[in-house]
Amino acid sequence: MPQPAALLRTVAALAAAGLLLAGCSGGRPAAAPAERMPPSSDGHAAAPAPVPLRPLPTEVPAALAPYYQQQLSWQPCDNGFQCAKVKVPLDYDHPGTGDLSLGAVRRPADGAGGRQRLGSLLLNPGGPGGSAVEYVEAVAGGYQPVVRAAYDLVGLDPRGVGRSSPVSCLSGDRMDAYTAVATTPRSQDEIDRLVAADQEFAAGCRTRSGSLLAHVSTVEAARDMDVLRALLGDQRLNYVGKSYGTLLGATYAGLFPSRVGRLVLDGAMDPSMDAVTGNRTQASGFETAWAAFAKDCATRSDCPVGSTEQQAGQWLDALIGSVGDRPLPAGGARQLTEAQAVTGVLEAMYAEFLWPQLRSALAAAHGGDGGPLLRLSDSYYERAADGSYPNLMFANMAVNCLDLPPAFTSPAQVAAALPQFRQASPHFGTDMAWMALSCAYWPVHATGQPHTIRAAGAAPIVVVGTTRDPATPYAWAQSLADQLESGHLVTYDGDGHTAYGRRNDCVDSAVDLYLVEGKVPAAGLRCAK
Repeated sequence: MPQPAALLRTVAALAAAGLLLAGCSGGRPAAAPAERMPPSSDGHAAAPAPVPLRPLPTEVPAALAPYYQQQLSWQPCDNGFQCAKVKVPLDYDHPGTGDLSLGAVRRPADGAGGRQRLGSLLLNPGGPGGSAVEYVEAVAGGYQPVVRAAYDLVGLDPRGVGRSSPVSCLSGDRMDAYTAVATTPRSQDEIDRLVAADQEFAAGCRTRSGSLLAHVSTVEAARDMDVLRALLGDQRLNYVGKSYGTLLGATYAGLFPSRVGRLVLDGAMDPSMDAVTGNRTQASGFETAWAAFAKDCATRSDCPVGSTEQQAGQWLDALIGSVGDRPLPAGGARQLTEAQAVTGVLEAMYAEFLWPQLRSALAAAHGGDGGPLLRLSDSYYERAADGSYPNLMFANMAVNCLDLPPAFTSPAQVAAALPQFRQASPHFGTDMAWMALSCAYWPVHATGQPHTIRAAGAAPIVVVGTTRDPATPYAWAQSLADQLESGHLVTYDGDGHTAYGRRNDCVDSAVDLYLVEGKVPAAGLRCAK
């Protein structure tokens, strides 16, 4: 089942299509006391009001000096790139008591056309759990020549991800079982199975990852980026973050506003939301994306879902319900379950180029073949042909459950919230409400809470929002741009997840000009599809 808050899909996998898609010395940032709130109308304890994220001291603490002064050894790797390892403290509250090794990659600026090098440009594809190393290696050649000429393109796998002390939780066969568990339970027995699956996942992470689980927060990952910034010799951080990568970049800006260079936050998250609101709002985003798909589908000769949005919704509900009653054969010994069918549909909402594949998969499922829709679900989880899984979903859960208190702590709370989720998303609300139960059984208490990010004194920051983005709704980009003292919103009136690098000349030109020349996009810039 997709993870809480969840469907903040890494955009690294989309790079294959030629697209750039894809928190006192050493202590955590202080936060103003949160007011204790009364229970909400759906039965769970209401989240405290968001608190401001306060910057860290500008002077590097003496205990952290060894990390900021280490020497990186860049070595040739991966077909023309350079790789290095970065040492950071496991616990910034107690540096020196344990370290992590983080993997980094870079493609040096080529200086084409005699263009002067501007420094390093860190890239992050999102997730949480997406590998920035793999992303940079996949998309570096797709950046405009002026950007490649001016910047070293750099990827740092966040702690717990990929080449950076990765979180591990389940074997491949147990992940297969986990992804198949129903997320629209119709009986107490199915609720018990869902709870057992979440508990098994959490226990596996505790057993396989141990003390690392308490130290993979976004705040800690942002602090790691500042260590790398210093080691790269950059006075300020230049950065492009997509999806969850926007939260990572905004957190960096909040902690180190005076060290902000040129930051692009594309497909923005809103740090002020609690987990319940985030999941419910995201469900609404996927509902909007499904409506856009249905409208487009109705114009296609191979559309299997009907000619109106209402027909499409009824058709989808009937299909998903029938798969829930009787899973479909999907090739070999595998079957397509209800949860995997929903995940396959959601996967295709991330980018319009997947819509033809979804039309074909839905038609096949209607005819009794679950294979194509299962392949879309496998793509979401990045399941390999041999049945293995990367650590994407393990890190996704670990970061999300540490960054915010759980959305729900019991099945009863989920049940009480279902009417609100269904109102927000008639077709996906039930699934996403039950998915949000996952963090209830996490073995480590959350260290984060909803907060606002002002980043007072930071250089101009560009926030990009897509009006029909399924995973990071446009309202999130508006909210983040408003929170940031120097935020500048660029709007893409279109579909899919994120906008920069998706071949829209208006968006791409505005961002490239900002990165290379420092020119802030015009106020209120709105780019058409």
